Amino acid sequence: MPRYTNLKTRLENHLKNEQCPVQGAIKTALAQLPFMPKHLYIGYSGGVDSHVLLHASAHDVQIQSNIIAVYIHHGLQTQADAWATQRQDIANQMGVGLLTRQVNATPLLGQSPEEAARDARYGAFKTLLHEEDVLLLAHHQEDQLETVLLQLFRGTGLPGLAGMPSMIKNDTGWLLRPLLNVPKQSVIDYAAHHRLVWVEDPSNQDSVYDRNFLRQTIMPSLKARWPSLDKTVARTAQHCAQAQAFIHAYAKENLYLIQNATDQSLDILRLQTYPPIEQRWLLREWFASLKMKMPPQHTLERLCHELIETHKNTTPQLQLKNMTLRRYQNKLMALPKTAHQPFLPCAWPCGQDTLTLSNRTQITRKRAQSGLSKTAWDSAHVTVKLRQGGEKIHLPHRAGRRDLKKLFQDATIPAWQREKIPLIYFDDKLAAVGDLWLAAEFYTDSELAYVISLDYH
Repeated sequence: MPRYTNLKTRLENHLKNEQCPVQGAIKTALAQLPFMPKHLYIGYSGGVDSHVLLHASAHDVQIQSNIIAVYIHHGLQTQADAWATQRQDIANQMGVGLLTRQVNATPLLGQSPEEAARDARYGAFKTLLHEEDVLLLAHHQEDQLETVLLQLFRGTGLPGLAGMPSMIKNDTGWLLRPLLNVPKQSVIDYAAHHRLVWVEDPSNQDSVYDRNFLRQTIMPSLKARWPSLDKTVARTAQHCAQAQAFIHAYAKENLYLIQNATDQSLDILRLQTYPPIEQRWLLREWFASLKMKMPPQHTLERLCHELIETHKNTTPQLQLKNMTLRRYQNKLMALPKTAHQPFLPCAWPCGQDTLTLSNRTQITRKRAQSGLSKTAWDSAHVTVKLRQGGEKIHLPHRAGRRDLKKLFQDATIPAWQREKIPLIYFDDKLAAVGDLWLAAEFYTDSELAYVISLDYH
């Protein structure tokens, strides 16, 4: 009886709307946005955490009309279809819309089931968000503790020890974790006070997954010894996040000084002027700027040794999972595996402004005041071919014909790129070399013309 009385008293003291930790955290998080969300998506698994987040948000009169719950159907459980129906019923009861997105969460080679499900889930969320849209996720303080510990066990650096950020602005919208500093007990208290009913995913009890093993086997002992562990580790994560933010700002500022804005390559000679530890931070920032996954530490060390510290006259390369790193004329270049692959020669359909080649390279002609004559283009049979060797071109305002090989050398275009640059022909006469050079016989600066742009995918 005293135990029930203590719980009742605590709920009465802390779960009034104006004092409720859960609702207060949601209001605080949304107040940081520079706008009122057009769509407020809430990741809703149906578990206690997301159920509490959805319930608290749906009972806020200021935002309830903008709320859309999102259920990700991973297809990993036999009950998944029934869960989707149950989530719809709950959303109807709360007066909010529900979107169900089915994803393929099958792990790829070398990918854990947890990672595959997470990537599929966030990929689905990303497709929903547009400018001034916000996604709320229900991660709380204990989730942050688990995340930091798991990252620590994996030997992560500062970004991992910083844990999950409470707010992220990306290309498509905003992601908020309003409960990140809210204790798990406050979430449970809210659910008990409002007599919420939720569904437990049976996979949450399977200790084969690292997070479940940590939660069920390790965490009880840690919290018995250090009851405030979730708060102290959350504080450590904040310190790491602040340190990471400082390093990111420094690295970004210095990356600007050594990165080529045209091809995104790094100037190796300038990079070498930095101490080794700063070189590694600059490389991490470079990978991030290219939206590339950071390679393991041993790969980073190989990169530094084989491509940066190597003799300047060599042209070494390092093959990553989805990327090839090359050094060429004191430039460090990152090339996707699909970049500059051969394509099948083809005709350019009449009247079409953009042509997609078999290797997914897109060639686009754009109107300009000088360039390839529109008249010549419209009257010719236009084809796109690969370089065969021995081609020559007469450049506008220059005497004589020039070998493409010599032009490529003078322009310091790497050998591995030269053979894959599309050549555009008008009636079997070379008219353009990719987006680099135009032939004088088809060039005009006195009528409407076209210039060429390329997009390598």
